[in-house]
Amino acid sequence: MATIRFGFRRLNFHLLRRSFLLLKLTAFVIAVLLFCEFLIYYLVIVWCNWPEIKTPAHDSERETLEPVLKAMFLADTHLLGEVRGHWLDKLRREWQMERAFQTALWLLRPEVVFILGDIFDEGKWSSPQAWADDVERFQKMFRHPPHVQLKVVVGNHDIGFHYQMSTYRIKRFEKIFNPERLFSWKGINFVMVNSIALEGDGCNICSEAEAELIEISHKLNCSLKEQHSRRCEDGQPLPASAPVLLQHFPLYRRSDANCSGDDAAPPEERGIPFRERYDALSREASQKLLWWLRPRLVLSGHTHSACEVLHGAGIPELSVPSFSWRNRNNPSFIMHDAHGLCPGQVLPSL
Repeated sequence: MATIRFGFRRLNFHLLRRSFLLLKLTAFVIAVLLFCEFLIYYLVIVWCNWPEIKTPAHDSERETLEPVLKAMFLADTHLLGEVRGHWLDKLRREWQMERAFQTALWLLRPEVVFILGDIFDEGKWSSPQAWADDVERFQKMFRHPPHVQLKVVVGNHDIGFHYQMSTYRIKRFEKIFNPERLFSWKGINFVMVNSIALEGDGCNICSEAEAELIEISHKLNCSLKEQHSRRCEDGQPLPASAPVLLQHFPLYRRSDANCSGDDAAPPEERGIPFRERYDALSREASQKLLWWLRPRLVLSGHTHSACEVLHGAGIPELSVPSFSWRNRNNPSFIMHDAHGLCPGQVLPSL
């Protein structure tokens, strides 16, 4: 009997030991998942701060903080569709973007978020039902409080390149996302351009887009008091400020050869020549935009990599890297205020 009891005790001891080890393993796995799928985003994004712009006060020697607009810029989220998107790939990539975006909203408290095109991957051919499903997923992932504005610029994957673009696809996109082209807040003018329509071939959509940009140019000139006419008396006056130009295609440049940094394209890809109207806008369209709008800053997407270039008389352009881990292993976003830029925040690499 003593031997049997001793055997039962040893068996119970081994069972308890295995149960304890299983419990420890379960706790370890949960801790790893919690860290990798939640906490890592906070630990990375918390290091990015909004720049503090200080100017001397007029009535004292003490410095005061100027009110600035906190704006966050993303590009090329490429939500996968029903044709090319495997369910597991969609689940993984969309979870990563959702957690990164929601964490950034909670920590950084931007007032406005701009997404610079290619919101969807298959908008150029998706059926009405597939489009509705993609929009529903987008609205869930990029949900935001009422006091935060979300502004979206159209990209070639949303409506197709010029040869695929149609009035139906543009209207479908604009029905979901506000088609407002000129947006002003806290003394800053933003111009959002459908760069797909700047083909320059005189098509109906292209002609309408150019006519709209010329009208915006007139309004901006009136705000700077460069024109004095009765037309300048119509409508709400704009802030007397050169605009920030937002579009999907970058302005014309030969390649990314002069781009550098962690967010730039891989070294072996930087020297590949850009094709006009495909990788970047044409020379002609770029010159028109710079002449019509005279922007203080240009922000664009499309290349999936970061780059900073100067155009004309020193007008800077920043290409915003893709926000999707499917396009690059270190997706980023840019934080902008009225007076300067915070470097793009690199998100967790996997």
